Amino acid sequence: IPPALTLKTVVDASYRPAWWFNFLTHEPLSFASLSRYSGTVADLINSMFDPTLTFEDLDWLRSVWKGNLVVKGIQTLDDARKAVDHGADGIILSNHGGRQLDRAPVPLHLLPRVAAELKGKTEIILDTGIMSGGDIVAALALGADFTLIGRAYLYGLMAGGRKGVDRTIEILGTQTARTMQLLGVNRIEDLTPDHVRLLGDATADVKLPDAAMTL
Repeated sequence: IPPALTLKTVVDASYRPAWWFNFLTHEPLSFASLSRYSGTVADLINSMFDPTLTFEDLDWLRSVWKGNLVVKGIQTLDDARKAVDHGADGIILSNHGGRQLDRAPVPLHLLPRVAAELKGKTEIILDTGIMSGGDIVAALALGADFTLIGRAYLYGLMAGGRKGVDRTIEILGTQTARTMQLLGVNRIEDLTPDHVRLLGDATADVKLPDAAMTL
């Protein structure tokens, strides 16, 4: 960004005169958040985040903010415990889509341990890797209260704007219902960890229900 004008661009645009006209007569695409910043993206990120933050800072935030407080980026059970102990109303198990570290822990694998200890004490939200209704069902079965679907809805937004987002939600809803039907489950409340089998799970030899998903 902005797009580069190359020979291939010209050839492609020749078949789409309306797009070609818009491309030449409108301002170049840019990131609004970066338009007034002269440094690199890395410099901007470094200026926005303070690496010295600790859970004690969460105590301060809790003292000045009386609304719901949710902490995103939880990747260990210990951090989940600390977030709740320091006043978080909800925690989001997330590796931010692997953007920061592509070998970060998979939140779905962490979820069962967090749910076993903290279910009912805080809202448990799963982020990262939710690309289908089956993923949503797996997360709910393993103890999440709900999931985020950031990347999935963005695909719909890019493809069709508001209608694309609506269509994405419709597809996810249909897939969720179909997955539950195939598992023989009528209500979300009836989903249990027994309906999911994680690859590499040490309990792989445990007898599973007749209908279970392998992830």
